[in-house]
Amino acid sequence: MPPCGWLLLLSLAALTGNTFCAITTSQTERNCSISPPSEYIAPRDARLTFMTGFTGSAGTAVVTQTKATLWTDSRYWVQAERQMDCNWELEKDVSISSIAEWLISEVPAGAEIGFDPFLFSLETYENYDINLGSSNHSLTSVPVNLVDQVWTDRPPILADGIISLPDRVIQRTWQMKVEQMRKMMEDSPYRPTALLLSALDETAWLFNMRGNDIPFNPFFYSYTLLTLDEIWLFIHTERLTGELKEYLNASCAGPLCVQLKSYDSVRAQLQEYVARPGIKVWIGTEYTNYALYELITPVDKLMTSSYSPVLTTKAVKDETEQRILRDAHVRDAVAVIQLLMWLEKVVPQGTETELTAAEYVNMCRSPTNESSRKLTVDEMYLVDSGGQYLDGTTDITRTVHWGTPTEMQREAFTRVLQGNIEISRTIFPSGTRGANMEMLGRRALWEVGLNYGHGTGHGVGNYFGVHEWPVGFQTNNIPFTSGMFTSIEPGYYKDNDFGIRIEDIAVIVPTPTKYGNNYLTFDIVSLVPYDRKLIDTSLLSMQQIQWLNKYYETIRTLVGPELDRQGLKEEKDWMLKNTEPFVPSGSSAAVTSSTLTLFALVLTLFHNII
Repeated sequence: MPPCGWLLLLSLAALTGNTFCAITTSQTERNCSISPPSEYIAPRDARLTFMTGFTGSAGTAVVTQTKATLWTDSRYWVQAERQMDCNWELEKDVSISSIAEWLISEVPAGAEIGFDPFLFSLETYENYDINLGSSNHSLTSVPVNLVDQVWTDRPPILADGIISLPDRVIQRTWQMKVEQMRKMMEDSPYRPTALLLSALDETAWLFNMRGNDIPFNPFFYSYTLLTLDEIWLFIHTERLTGELKEYLNASCAGPLCVQLKSYDSVRAQLQEYVARPGIKVWIGTEYTNYALYELITPVDKLMTSSYSPVLTTKAVKDETEQRILRDAHVRDAVAVIQLLMWLEKVVPQGTETELTAAEYVNMCRSPTNESSRKLTVDEMYLVDSGGQYLDGTTDITRTVHWGTPTEMQREAFTRVLQGNIEISRTIFPSGTRGANMEMLGRRALWEVGLNYGHGTGHGVGNYFGVHEWPVGFQTNNIPFTSGMFTSIEPGYYKDNDFGIRIEDIAVIVPTPTKYGNNYLTFDIVSLVPYDRKLIDTSLLSMQQIQWLNKYYETIRTLVGPELDRQGLKEEKDWMLKNTEPFVPSGSSAAVTSSTLTLFALVLTLFHNII
């Protein structure tokens, strides 16, 4: 041990500090451009809060023998100063290069910098290693987290909460998925002998299981090592009921029998496996933590791809998954319509209504005394909603105004809507990357010098993470193919004034073209109308209006019967009113559904006469 002793480098969240609802300094937009393996953490993993008192969603702390310093971004500077005790100092540049420069200046040359490898991705480790490389400082892996050694009242693992999914939402059994992964291993020219799964959603998907270890995400602590003839599931085995053990065939020893291993034994078991001759372990580098990566040596025993075959396979929903995810969005649309209709009614009345904590249980942010205030008719409001259903995860954003919006607000909203429509109506060859069409969501804004600073979309799961990697519009997302679900969510945010985002979930489906085959488009499954008073139809093209009217007819067709089934007459009337067809600006008369039907009838009669 060097004279200065160990340094402790820890991060708030597993692998990264980004979270689902990262709000910028203007408090009007979130950053959805990054989707880490663990967007949320369990209370027992909130080590940064335990150490510093800081409860924000992103941060890195360094502890030396003489100093304790926290790095966090501008969203949390005021909060951190208020919450940290006087032993801590705050640094405001959150880049790894900034942290490395601080370490170089504060720590004597030759010192070892300890870090928990379970909290570092490969990329994070490499970035630190590069920035410290020429300074005679070295990173040293400390697999037993030092914070845990002093956190005597650390929250325990939940005793139960792991389930297998019911048959009605499953098309592929876990045995079928295992055999599919093994086939992909056998077909690989690199001939891997094992597939290592580190991301929680990888194991949950493979075994058709869900849990409640991570808030807002149905995951459970786990790793999987899948070989061509063995299945090792690393889990807190005491939590598994007899029924689950039977479900996993845990009492046998064949190639479709799951061998249950202690969650904490993953490093020892992996090291033992890698020591065998002729071994090659396949990992996805985006999701494998450094604690496991460092054990797979020498390099010829390692096979890498950006994403594991589980993630790329999971990204394409089978027929059952597509059907039930569509169904979940119909039911979710009813809930959102009820919310919007209620707000439209009570806000102009000046009614003060305090939602209970239970009503916020699945929201990414809860109101506080500092952030809560009364809603008025003089502002725009961005309602970002979603839910976890047994058959699907939903995510939808609508921007509304209950008074008279300004011309600037209407133009900005309409241009955001144009971006949403232009992506949604695009026809493209299978295999096109989202990054190649992302600018369509921005073009109408760019034309007048506006823009937005977050990603344009992300994947969505079946009772999984609301941000499901690796689908989306970023440069490191995989190409689009039929059966993938993605959000489409352009926006615009004016500092200290208003924010706009229109977010829909779409499934990618085949579409016929005149000359070519294997072309795709987006089919919107979010089914809630946009605020009519914010739409300036004079800015919309005829094709955009036609798309909008067709979308509204889809809402009527799919959501109307569900509202009838639930006996929600008032909500259905609201939906019908807000999905009346649009006509181009300057048209002499409004066109209603009955008018369109009559017009179609007249055309039919005229055609018969001819």
